[in-house]
Amino acid sequence: MGATFIQKVITPQELQEQYPLKESYKELKKQRDEEIAKVFTGESDKFLVIIGPCSADNEDAVCDYISRLAKVQEKVKDKLLLIPRIYTNKPRTTGDGYKGILHQPDPEKKPDLAEGIIAMRHMHLRAIEESGMFAADEMLYPENWSYMEDILSYVAVGARSVENQQHRLVPSGIDIPVGMKNPTSGDLSVMLNSCHAAQHGHTFLYRGYEMKTDGNPLVHTILRGAVNKHGQSIPNYHYEDLARLNDMYEQRDLKNPACIVDANHSNSNKQHQEQPRIVQEVLHSRRVSKDIENLVKGVMVESYIEAGAQKIGEHVYGKSITDPCLSWEDSEHLLYYIAEYI
Repeated sequence: MGATFIQKVITPQELQEQYPLKESYKELKKQRDEEIAKVFTGESDKFLVIIGPCSADNEDAVCDYISRLAKVQEKVKDKLLLIPRIYTNKPRTTGDGYKGILHQPDPEKKPDLAEGIIAMRHMHLRAIEESGMFAADEMLYPENWSYMEDILSYVAVGARSVENQQHRLVPSGIDIPVGMKNPTSGDLSVMLNSCHAAQHGHTFLYRGYEMKTDGNPLVHTILRGAVNKHGQSIPNYHYEDLARLNDMYEQRDLKNPACIVDANHSNSNKQHQEQPRIVQEVLHSRRVSKDIENLVKGVMVESYIEAGAQKIGEHVYGKSITDPCLSWEDSEHLLYYIAEYI
């Protein structure tokens, strides 16, 4: 047999009981989630910025970053809603390399998912306690949602997952916004089909149960660029791309048409320093078109304390060990620019 069962891991219920969200934060999360939801329903004209490291590899550095972000949030709260990225699952194009703290609590040691599940939740809880902010994470494994369902305020489904049926069905039972990225091929109809599926109710198997869901009206699209047959990046953040997506939304029966623009990945060709320029163009497109202003609810930015990326083992504090990120100084400047422009 080519597969080996290594060990049983803690159940979601056991994890939540051992590492609970404090009662004092539950009402705060409810208020925050309602505030974010109103952006997607159009009841609020605040602009979302989902920002943080490509992968959350070091608890101290991640919590330091988010505490800095919380101070900025207080200054721009009338204009912006900041959602920190704590991405504990990292999809890899080839399957090789660091897959996030869930897989390797210590990036320099062997995988240990039993410990990784605990490390994942512990990091999120510490960030909440130190900053009062509730984070976004990527749904790399749909079955892991139950470990985090009470502490996340945003979920992203990645470009390689968006065509997978389980990644479409599980969000239909989630009560917070879920962003569906366009696939790496760039086919926007695939992304919109995923939104349709997740906005409607389903019955399916989940963690050993027959599950019934009601549908999630807060599911929306994320434009992250594409890759052509030659492996070249094709951006899809330009005015024409946003207008096309708006037209496609109008042809479909989808609730709360909304889009987040990912300023990195194939939109920047992973040139992290291009992210501010891309965000500025998106903001300009919103200013010259009311339709695009109503459609584009926010942006996604990869940012950490130090600019760029490093190899595992170099130990530069607050520097990404996966995709290159914007520095804290440039990120702070960008956030104030967005708040001023909106």
